[in-house]
Amino acid sequence: MRFLRDRDPYKVYIYTNFLSALIFTFIFTVNLLYHVQIVRLDPLQLVLVGTVLELTVFLFEIPTGVVADLKSRKLSIIIGYFLIGSGFLIEGLFPLFVTVIISQVLWGIGYTFTSGAQQAWIADEIGEKEASAAFVKGARAGNLGRIIAIPLSIGVGYFMVNLPILLGGIGMLLLAVLLIRYMKEENFYPANKEERDSTWSHLKKNMKNIIRYSKASFLLRILFLIALLFGLYSEGFDRLWMTHFIDAANLSKFTDSQLVIFMGAIEFVIVLFSFITLHLISRSTIYERRKQIYIALFIGSFIIISSLLGFAFSTLVIGLLVFYMLIQICRHTMEPLVDVWLNQLIVDSKTRASFFSVKGQIDAIGQISGGPVIGLIATKLAIRTAFVCCAILLSPVLVLYYLIVKKDKDFNNKTSG
Repeated sequence: MRFLRDRDPYKVYIYTNFLSALIFTFIFTVNLLYHVQIVRLDPLQLVLVGTVLELTVFLFEIPTGVVADLKSRKLSIIIGYFLIGSGFLIEGLFPLFVTVIISQVLWGIGYTFTSGAQQAWIADEIGEKEASAAFVKGARAGNLGRIIAIPLSIGVGYFMVNLPILLGGIGMLLLAVLLIRYMKEENFYPANKEERDSTWSHLKKNMKNIIRYSKASFLLRILFLIALLFGLYSEGFDRLWMTHFIDAANLSKFTDSQLVIFMGAIEFVIVLFSFITLHLISRSTIYERRKQIYIALFIGSFIIISSLLGFAFSTLVIGLLVFYMLIQICRHTMEPLVDVWLNQLIVDSKTRASFFSVKGQIDAIGQISGGPVIGLIATKLAIRTAFVCCAILLSPVLVLYYLIVKKDKDFNNKTSG
């Protein structure tokens, strides 16, 4: 690691983003296929795996954050990668439902140790101004890592489906070891008792402000309700789409190696199309006017709902491919637009991070609540029926976006009048 010999925090941050994104994508390209084809999880078990992960992250997000704030950012990050790596090793070694659940708990806790700690560490070490440039370059490095990881995962998974999971787990452990050696922490000072009390007081104050702003802002309440509805449908779809794809398109005759290539190729195309779509949006004027954002989100939601129904009833490979890719590309495209919308609604910049955290928690509540219900429907009735229910759960967002656009139009008319 000659390029990290000087232990420059900026370089360490960039390479950590690149390597972690590469390893995660290397694992996840085959992870769901491993659950379906090797572990043989049924629809309810598949959804419960995701629910356990979401619940773990939801419960441990704040407690593990205390380690980063009061003990050490570096320690928190290293613990996180060790837990994530251990979880994936257990999952890849033992193809059982119980070990998959254990792995979700381990890597869910590990994720909460790293979540926010990396950003806080780099901001401490190089300053907030320089950290902004590091965030942008780190995101680019992460995207590069994802693009590289997918064909690598296909190549390795072709010989053994669980091999990318095992190698990815080892990779996470090695990343933790590298950070022990190359990550330095010179500008972090643990909070004393007064600062600790101040942190909790600040957290309580932020939550009170969020409740107050939410009561006063119709648009903020609508945004949070939309986040809940997206959470309700998404967990079930994310865990069950592959099982439905294999059954509906009659791909069960494919070998595991052929399925690795086929599913990996789908994910690679989605990454590329999402990248192109986001690039085109970033060059447009859509971010400049809120009404344009609302209309774009309405169109994206309509495409997702229509595609959910199309995906549910398609039996041809081409139909399943088109509908699945439309859903995923729309989701990747809409995510930054929702972030822009929320950012515009926040009155007090001091509570900005808390607002985004609350939105994420609401989405997690939706996933924890909706996932098992969708899984139970898929098990007792059919996966096709479960996807129809997903579309029904999401459909109220169209009414909500229509109300927002109408309210925006009425407001502009009153203003101009």
